[in-house]
Amino acid sequence: MRRFRNRRAAGRLLATKLAHYAKQPDTIVLGLPRGGIPVAYEIARSLDLALDMCLVRKLGVPWHSELAMGAIAANGIMVLNSDIVASLSIAKAEIDAVAEVERRELKRREKLYRGDRPQPELQGKTLIIVDDGIATGSSLRAALAILRQQHPARIVVAVPVIPIETHALLRQEVDEIVCLLQPVPFFAIGAWYERFEQVPDEQVKALLQHAPAPVPNAIA
Repeated sequence: MRRFRNRRAAGRLLATKLAHYAKQPDTIVLGLPRGGIPVAYEIARSLDLALDMCLVRKLGVPWHSELAMGAIAANGIMVLNSDIVASLSIAKAEIDAVAEVERRELKRREKLYRGDRPQPELQGKTLIIVDDGIATGSSLRAALAILRQQHPARIVVAVPVIPIETHALLRQEVDEIVCLLQPVPFFAIGAWYERFEQVPDEQVKALLQHAPAPVPNAIA
């Protein structure tokens, strides 16, 4: 299997698999910062679609931060995994402490990336959720939990590379998954890119500012 040259090249290739969504006024491309934004930008640009971001933070268990007990979004929506919370007897005070840390980081990123750009209206829209790749899918599931509360008409996940087993699990949770590679063995997301450097905050900000904006949320 050939590797992608970089994230933007992967986005252009993904756009060819999403051509049926081109110029659809009720379709929004949502990139997951930071690595998903360059991929999402190329999809939005190629298909003449609006671009925004899906800014969420995983809420990690206090003593095991990689294990998600929920997620929180920049608009204040919080979703908890009740099974994890109950099975580990996580106290409300512990949840609140983790949520406050992540809320501050969300506010920092929201201010930096969005600026004066308003929140988009997502209800009744087709959402194309984009990242630079998926490994376990924990961050994406956090995003999906948040987005479902805003009642979109359809959720599509578009990624350059994903393990076969993760693809099988996620396709039960969304309307459509579009991917380019399902390598075996998977190794890691970065293994399938020739260039996979960190995406700086300023690049995220610039790409969002130069892309077509969605219709603002009338409630915001």
